[in-house]
Amino acid sequence: QVQLVESGGGLVQAGGSLRLSCAASGRTFTGYVMGWFRQAPGKEREFVARIRWSGGDTYADSVKGRFTISRDNAKNTVYLQMNSLKPEDTAVYYCAGGIGPSSLIGTYDYWGQGTQVTVSS
Repeated sequence: QVQLVESGGGLVQAGGSLRLSCAASGRTFTGYVMGWFRQAPGKEREFVARIRWSGGDTYADSVKGRFTISRDNAKNTVYLQMNSLKPEDTAVYYCAGGIGPSSLIGTYDYWGQGTQVTVSS
């Protein structure tokens, strides 16, 4: 059974930092693109960042320069370092795995259960 398990969420003040982790089990994600998405209350789930197996990364404009995605293929783990957090970053953050280098939700086959990030002003 494939599982993606996120951790590292929590409550932080504006301007602070958090590091999210996503550990994959049940299969190797060799060649897969790993992505982070988020969903705020009352809003649709949106793309945050993605990283190719080779390490090439892409970010949403709203987080560019503040968030960094990385992966440790040997550990089957992907990370999201979030700096200079803003109240508008408050959301449930999900990691996902897919084949294509896409930002579209529908192209990701595997999803975690999500971790809550709350940024207070």
